[in-house]
Amino acid sequence: MPAVKRTGERVFVAVGGGMSDNPRPARYGIRCAPRPIGRRPTADSRTATVVGGRGEAGDILAAEVPPPADVRPGDLLAVPVAGTYRLSTASGCNLVGRPPVIAVHEGTARLLVRRETPDDLRHRDVGA
Repeated sequence: MPAVKRTGERVFVAVGGGMSDNPRPARYGIRCAPRPIGRRPTADSRTATVVGGRGEAGDILAAEVPPPADVRPGDLLAVPVAGTYRLSTASGCNLVGRPPVIAVHEGTARLLVRRETPDDLRHRDVGA
């Protein structure tokens, strides 16, 4: 669910994911290719930087990519082929659970690994 910030000519699209669930762009400079899904854009593309919601300077998922100019809160952006090791390198930074793993084939989506919940994170805490 992106938030969109326009500052002059620069456009930033902040998404729910980030460097804790997909560390490869921040760690290794891997370029992601986010794509809007769920609705047809009504505007041409505009260059933007897609950032995560972790508040870290390196939380840039994709710089200078062309999402539609009409991207707005509530839209879904998919990061196809996020990487083989994405799930195994994900962390619970800032107590944000790891995302689900979803396979998509010929227009059909199938959940492979469910999203990590706050209860999952709390379950590991044994207290003081």
